[in-house]
Amino acid sequence: MTPEEPLSGLDQLPDAERIRSKRLVGDVATIVADASGLDDDERAALEARLREAVAAQPGVREARVALTASKPGRTYIAIGSGKGGVGKSTLTTNLAIALARMGKKVGIVDADIYGPSQPTLLGAHEKPHAEKDKLVPIEAQGVKLLSIGQLVPAGQALAWRGPMASGALNQLIEGDWGDTELILVDLPPGTGDVQLSLVQKSRPAGAVIVSTPQDLSLIDATRAIDLFGKTGVPVLGVIENMAGYQCPHCGESSDPFGQGGAEASAAQLNVPFLGRLPLSASLREASDAGQPPAANEGPAADAFSALARRLLEELEKVAT
Repeated sequence: MTPEEPLSGLDQLPDAERIRSKRLVGDVATIVADASGLDDDERAALEARLREAVAAQPGVREARVALTASKPGRTYIAIGSGKGGVGKSTLTTNLAIALARMGKKVGIVDADIYGPSQPTLLGAHEKPHAEKDKLVPIEAQGVKLLSIGQLVPAGQALAWRGPMASGALNQLIEGDWGDTELILVDLPPGTGDVQLSLVQKSRPAGAVIVSTPQDLSLIDATRAIDLFGKTGVPVLGVIENMAGYQCPHCGESSDPFGQGGAEASAAQLNVPFLGRLPLSASLREASDAGQPPAANEGPAADAFSALARRLLEELEKVAT
């Protein structure tokens, strides 16, 4: 593997305060800069200045510049995982509902283009209509939703290459979200085109990483944390899902996926640990039925409310 080196010599640029990350791998330099508040001409000028300055650095053959931007008055939070099957989408749904019940105006972008789950989880299969070339989200359980799963027939495979998937994500992000102030972006597993497109087009204010306690999940979760770190997106915290199971018949507890691994990894990586959720048959049944537990009263709703409060605490820290 080609070693990664710091990219120096850019501190004297007039735009140095906009640079969020800079690295050199081999002879390819990559810069991520925040273009919030700039119009198209100003963005183009910023990109040109950075590209010229980076290309002039010793040992640089290719300069790559990615511009990110946050939407005024709207906060995006990326919900990611290194691998699939860790319950990320279910957690996103219930976390969004918990935030809405706390008075926040919340939306979900289902960015898992190849495996959209949010229409099922929220019971929101209605096809959104467009106004002025923008999709209008469907509202369910007090949360607005846009998902590719609302636009294609159920069960239809999407054989799309990266640019097509990124284009679809942009349409969802650029929907008519109205007064929505907080949008959770349910990302696909891994660290691919969709994640990078999100960072470039609508830079999240922070990211939440979901993992089970088992080693394989933690290894991939670490990669997801590394991706957000390299693109200048703060990691708001790690959530440990499927952490233990209590038998509904005998009451005995067991740990089929291990215990405490995500919390230990968060400590090692110096990122916040937001909390844990147990493996739950009732949560699975409610999710399949489009009836998220966070919308009702009970221990599950209380657990998601606690996670929502911790998330807002960490979000406030990075905003100050």
